[in-house]
Amino acid sequence: MTLTILFCADPLRPRRVDEHFHHEAETLRASGGAPVLLDLEALRRGEVTEAVRRVPRGIGALWYRGWMLTAAEYHALAKALAARGAPLMTPPDGYQRAHELPGWYATFAGLTPASVWLPLLPRETPARAPLAAAAGRLPQGPLVVKDYVKSRKHEWAEACFVPDSADTDALVRVVHRMVELQDDSLSGGVVLRAYEDYATGEARVWWVDGDPVLVGPHPDSPGADAFPDLDLVRPAVRALGCRFVTTDLARRADGVWRVVEVGDGQVSGLHRGADVGDLYFHLPDPG
Repeated sequence: MTLTILFCADPLRPRRVDEHFHHEAETLRASGGAPVLLDLEALRRGEVTEAVRRVPRGIGALWYRGWMLTAAEYHALAKALAARGAPLMTPPDGYQRAHELPGWYATFAGLTPASVWLPLLPRETPARAPLAAAAGRLPQGPLVVKDYVKSRKHEWAEACFVPDSADTDALVRVVHRMVELQDDSLSGGVVLRAYEDYATGEARVWWVDGDPVLVGPHPDSPGADAFPDLDLVRPAVRALGCRFVTTDLARRADGVWRVVEVGDGQVSGLHRGADVGDLYFHLPDPG
């Protein structure tokens, strides 16, 4: 059967794939696959039926490749597509498990920095006492602040890094600023992670059904070592039980490779020089 992938439509030219994913769609077409279109803006407005109206009825199972969705948006999308006879290959629980840190953290414990988290609604300001208590469950030292999915690493000192987990004033200041900047895009809540010093940039590994199919630099680390040691990571990826995932790896200053992030492969960014055709070749079709 044909490999079918749901891409975000260009908001200004709704009959075309979003420019960011245009090369991927053209590569898919050249290999005999079929791109179909999602109206992402309609999905985010809650107009789910409108969002999937360009997906042919009865087209069969498909993958998604597009911008990040919240767990609720993905669940709504999956339900609407299933009603059209076009179920997503990654079910909603699998998407959330790979996409949000609380879903994958226990599986990768020991391979990734120690972490704790507090659920929050967007724009909800966490209280001082719960933040201090959460930080107290981590090894004392520097920590990194993020939400369940992303950090504000480009505002490192302002909204990401806390030099000392015991400095509650600094912790509250950084967390509150992160929440403020994330605004209504805050995903899940606040995560505190023990800081680790990495000697390399990040490499991104793409996994399909538990096997690594593409390895290269993270989009933000073009000079990273592209050949991390995967021996310790592979069992955790398989234990996670998600079909299409990414792991971002960096080598710590002591030489040990560490898992910096895990993500759902449908919404992970590709490095500009990545072989899209090779990645898509390894994605199983519905047959």
